[in-house]
Amino acid sequence: MATEEQINEAVTEENAADTKETKEEKKRFLSDSKIELITAIFLGLTALMTAWATWIGSLHGGNQATNYARSNNLAAEANAEYNVAAQLYFSDLLSWNTLLDYQFDKQIGEAKDDKVSVEQIEQKLDTYAEQNCSDILNNAIDKMTDDMTSPFEVEGVVESYFDKYNELIEQSNEALEQGRKDNANGDSFNLVTVIYSLVLFLLGIVGIFKNIPNRAFILGVSIVGVLLTTIFMFTIPMPTDFDFFSYF
Repeated sequence: MATEEQINEAVTEENAADTKETKEEKKRFLSDSKIELITAIFLGLTALMTAWATWIGSLHGGNQATNYARSNNLAAEANAEYNVAAQLYFSDLLSWNTLLDYQFDKQIGEAKDDKVSVEQIEQKLDTYAEQNCSDILNNAIDKMTDDMTSPFEVEGVVESYFDKYNELIEQSNEALEQGRKDNANGDSFNLVTVIYSLVLFLLGIVGIFKNIPNRAFILGVSIVGVLLTTIFMFTIPMPTDFDFFSYF
């Protein structure tokens, strides 16, 4: 049987071994407790950032749908305005041809010195122009110079018929382009969400590994992933007119 002295010596050696192991563990840069604490912190942060990226991505998706719908509506309205402008343009062409006929009759009357006929034709010209010609045509007639044979030769007259169409189609294109940007930004936030999900998976399996260097490696990769993804996320534009405090 072991003597009391031998028992005390064994206990002393065991305590010394435990003390040595405890000191070595304290000397480590990453102990089990530190790894668990850091993992818990980054699990919480990553979960929070995942929720944020998902929310902002959904806002971009909503803006994309709104801008696409607005673009389609403006394009349809622009097409309607184009048809109206084209009809007005052709109507003024016909009106101008009629005015030329009256003008020709007036010249014949003047050649015959038929003042009564000339006066009647002038009244017809004024009445017809007032009732059948658009403001665009009347203004163009006033701007005609002696070397012009048609008011449609006045600079910018033909284009002015389609001003409303051009304005609407430009707004439609702007809305479409903004919708495309919202789509791209939404896709970027979806990518951020995917990476955060992968990081959450890595953080979740840190505890599976018993070897501290392996656990530290997985934790380090996760931390780098969180930091780089967060930096990338803050380079993505926020939704148009986004105001976080407006939700409170």
